[in-house]
Amino acid sequence: MTESNNVFLVDDNDAVRHALRLFLECRNFHVREFSSAESLLASVRDTDTGVLVLDVRMQGMSGIELQSELKARRINLPVIFITGHGNIQDSVMALKAGAKDFLEKPFENDVLLQSIKQALQEENALKQLRAAKISLTSKFERLTPREREVMRYIVDGVSNKHLATLLGVSNRTIEVHRSRIMAKMGASSLPELVRMALAMDPSQPDQT
Repeated sequence: MTESNNVFLVDDNDAVRHALRLFLECRNFHVREFSSAESLLASVRDTDTGVLVLDVRMQGMSGIELQSELKARRINLPVIFITGHGNIQDSVMALKAGAKDFLEKPFENDVLLQSIKQALQEENALKQLRAAKISLTSKFERLTPREREVMRYIVDGVSNKHLATLLGVSNRTIEVHRSRIMAKMGASSLPELVRMALAMDPSQPDQT
């Protein structure tokens, strides 16, 4: 999966915004700049990827309010706040709401650069985990109801013999179920099957 290099830059100070854009573009980021929270909302989509560098205090909607609105719209861009009027209350509120960082102006551009890189790396890792979970869940859903039941017992460490007794079937039947489960899930070993189960948590039937 390719990492995004998009930076959404929102600041109502033209000089600051343009300077940061130039700095980031010289480092191979694709920068989209906005002078207000409202202009970003009119443009951004829930399919957009990248990181949002956001001023806290702006005319109109504030950065904190924009963060809340984006969350309500399920637009999950990681947020890095920048501010020339920082206070503890703002920073705590932003970080509790999921912001990746909170930088007070003036800051070194390299500090912002490292924060952006870290946010993008973390976001890419999360996307990879989500993609893997979707793939595993799709495989799990192809199992028959009985195979799902057997898989839950297997990953809990129940032996074939004990499981056959619990389900009132032959040991051979359990072996067949186990073989089909391993094939459908693409697992080459029991430890791998257990790791798959932990990754998607199929213990709740309603989630399948």
